[in-house]
Amino acid sequence: MNSEPHGEPTAAEGARGAFSLGGTPAVGRLGFGTGGLVGPGYWGPRHDGPERSLMVLRRAVDRGVTLIDTADNYGPDVAEELVAHALHPYPAGLVIATKGGVVRTGPNIWHLAGRPEQLRAMCEASLRRLRTDTIDLYQLHRLDPDVPMADQLGALLELQQAGKIRHIGLDSISAAELTRARELAPIASVQNRYNLLDRASEDVLRLCERTGTAFLPWFPLGNGTLTGGGNPGHPATATLAPIAAAHGATTGQIALAWLLHHSPALLPTPGTSSPAHLDENLAAARITLTAEELARLDALGDVPDEPAQPAQPAQPAQPAQPDERNEPDRWGEDGNRTVDESDE
Repeated sequence: MNSEPHGEPTAAEGARGAFSLGGTPAVGRLGFGTGGLVGPGYWGPRHDGPERSLMVLRRAVDRGVTLIDTADNYGPDVAEELVAHALHPYPAGLVIATKGGVVRTGPNIWHLAGRPEQLRAMCEASLRRLRTDTIDLYQLHRLDPDVPMADQLGALLELQQAGKIRHIGLDSISAAELTRARELAPIASVQNRYNLLDRASEDVLRLCERTGTAFLPWFPLGNGTLTGGGNPGHPATATLAPIAAAHGATTGQIALAWLLHHSPALLPTPGTSSPAHLDENLAAARITLTAEELARLDALGDVPDEPAQPAQPAQPAQPAQPDERNEPDRWGEDGNRTVDESDE
């Protein structure tokens, strides 16, 4: 799936360039997430038929996207099957990233499952659904606290050595956990919550920069807050709106452009089931922010002075009907995950 990169930069790559994932051919830094292609509670398909989802996936690749981020538990199984249906045989230069490590028992219900035999079985199932012999980037959706990290990463290393995964990634970890993980296995990527307003993982991002590790931020649009659709009265709108107007852009595009400017390690993968929103997101790569605009946007973040602590389970969210450009809330109480119907 990643034999050669595309040639000239396209809409998805734009002025912000590309990133060499684990030392392999570079991918455009603005990817596409598939969370918005499944139904409420990440259960079942989002639409009655697959046609719209297939169209959006194909349009993303046609527009130059070279990184598709999915997960076995979106549906479950639905998102991976859509990716394969839409894009297989995969074009040269396209990187497919997926995740394993949780088990679904219903909408909004996610259970950690990090035992080696579980991870091996999940990876094998993803290989079948994605119709490939090797998964470009296989991410542990969350470290299971009941299983030693060495055992979890050891299972992924065995899969890597067997040629079934090319690169290993981690989701929702602290800087200390990433440092320890790097002693056990080559880590190509991290996925943590990070956006213009939420920079609690700034220390993880800086570690990724120093080590050449990709950082795929989830909630890149602040669960809709930064699009204006989630909370039009948010104080950040007073800063975002005039900058967006100056560029003829939306506030969501400015939020994505800020991520691309803020760090060369950031690879946002906003998702949507809307072709119009896809085009809007990808156009953010063309926006060049001035130093003064960046300073104003930088001031919106609450960057902690102390290193971020390991991610803790959040309280369950109330059901909502957010904008399609939103991303999912993450983990609910008791280690389960609670989501708003949205994109990653």
